[in-house]
Parts: sequence; structure tokens; C-alpha cells
Amino acid sequence: MPEPNRESTPEVAVLLVNLGTPSAPTSSAVRRYLGQFLSDRRVIDYPRWLWLPLLYGVILRVRPRRSARAYAKIWTPQGSPLLANSQALANKLASELVGAKIQVALGMTYGEPAIGDAIHNLLADGVRRVLLLPLFPQYSATSTAAGFDAVFAALRGERRIPEIRSIADYHADVGYIEALASAVEKYWFTHGRGERLLLSFHGIPERYVNAGDPYGDQCLETARRLRERLGISETELVVAFQSRVGRERWLAPYTEETLAQLAHSGVRHVQALCPGFAVDCLETLEEIAIRGREEFLTAGGQRLDYIPALNAADAHVRLLANLIRRHVQGWADAAP
Repeated sequence: MPEPNRESTPEVAVLLVNLGTPSAPTSSAVRRYLGQFLSDRRVIDYPRWLWLPLLYGVILRVRPRRSARAYAKIWTPQGSPLLANSQALANKLASELVGAKIQVALGMTYGEPAIGDAIHNLLADGVRRVLLLPLFPQYSATSTAAGFDAVFAALRGERRIPEIRSIADYHADVGYIEALASAVEKYWFTHGRGERLLLSFHGIPERYVNAGDPYGDQCLETARRLRERLGISETELVVAFQSRVGRERWLAPYTEETLAQLAHSGVRHVQALCPGFAVDCLETLEEIAIRGREEFLTAGGQRLDYIPALNAADAHVRLLANLIRRHVQGWADAAP
């Protein structure tokens, strides 16, 4: 392998970590992706003797076809929305950080581009210090820790391990709350204001929270800070949790039930925001913007608007750049 050109390549890098996506909206591609995702103990912690036969004998025979149809509804000419939006964010962030001499890379915990490939490419470029920035504002072992696991698994065979720093969460960061508030206010200015602002976070099993996962509390803290920044009442802002699977109790209230309850109580116009998703993906574009709207209208509501994720918005780029600059302090001035 040729020696990297260290005169032109920054020795400090930030690795943006996102969950992942199938490579195509097909049953076979979704099956490969779900097989990797759902076999991770961080995601499903049931005993392997119980879970793996169920996963490979039942779930991966049935769910990929249904999920592929959902992905097909939101697939773009650029491919997966999650990947396209993550890459656009990484590109803008790289431009923002040019003066700081920080390289930006993107890796997925499951699927492509894999975290392992991103790490090996950085090392081949001569990077000696890596900041891990999971694109999950609220920490959970099911997402953030799973990404960290993938990073350290990729480093097992390396002779020279880079210095590693990590950002566990930014759920209460002032820049993050301001970026969310700005997105909501811009939407209100253009489209008017609904009767309720629904904050829908991805759910996790309640048992995980009881075991020490701080995710639920961090979601509620994000919601509280955003409500205070927007200056709206506790009645006007509603928090719920989506994407529940199986029979086990998850964080509640559940989004689909909340939408039905709002409609039944006479609320006609709901606007939904998903603060836990840094970029738009299946869970926001299909589960909320399409299915959530259908569920609300079926229950008697009249209008549900989805407020897009921060994606590659300037405010999002600035808040991430500021986080990165704070966490790499001291690295730029010290020899590796």
C-alpha cells in the first residue's frame, strides 16, 4: 500500500455514524439488511437459542417483502433517502470544516457504506485521530452503542489504533434545540400552524430503559427544551413513540394510538416532527408522513403535515460543526 500524502490529508477525522439502509427496495436487499440489523444483540437481546430460529425461520421469510413495499414508496432517483441525506450532510459538513483541517467520513452500522470500510479508509489516508459522531441526538444502546461496537470491531485487526473520542448524545445542545425550533418556525411561517405539534421519537422496549438506557429521559428533555424555546403550552406539544414491533411493552404513548386519540378528541390539524432522526428515512417519510397521515384521517382528523428532518440544512451543519470543534480541541495543536 502506498504511503498516504500527509501534507494534504488531515490527520484528524470525524466519522458520522448512521444506522443503515438496504441497498435497494427489494425483498432480497431488505432481507440482507434486516438479517444484519436484527441479529445484533444491542437491538434484540433475547437469548440466541430463542431469537435466531424465530428471526431466520419466520421474520426474514415474511417481513422483507412488506418492508420492501414500504421502501419503494419513498425511494428516490438518488437511492435510499437515509443514505442520500446522510451523504449530503457529510459533504456540507466537510466544506464547513475545511479551514479546521478535519476530514469527514460516513459509515453505517448495518449495510453500506460500512463503518469498517470507512475506518480502514481513514487509516489508509494517514488519519491518527478519529471523533465518532453518531447521528442520534438521543443516546440509546440500540443505536449509539451499536455504532460504537462496529467501530471497535473494525479496529481489532489493526496494529496501530488511532486515538478515539466520541460524542454520546447532543439531545440538550443549544444548537440542536435552536435548529429544531428554526425548522418548526419556518414551517409555520410557510404553511400555518396546526392545533398540535406531535414529536414522534423512535421507540425502544421499556425493559431497556428500566435496565439503564437513558433514551426515554433524553427524548423528554429534548421535547421540554423545544417546547420552552417555541413558547407553546404542554397541551399544544404532544410526545409519542413510534415503530414498535412485537408484543413486548415499549416506551409509551405509541404514536399510532396518539394520532387516533387526537382525532377522536376533536383535533383536526396535527403537525408532526421526528427530532430523533437527523435525516429523513423510512421511519419519517413512510411511517409518519404516509401511514401516520392515513391513520389520523381514518380516525377523523382532517390534516396531518410532516415537518422534514434537519437533513443538510445550514442550521444542522452549523450545530454539528460546533459540536465537532468543541470535541477535537487540543488535537489540532498536538503531534500524533
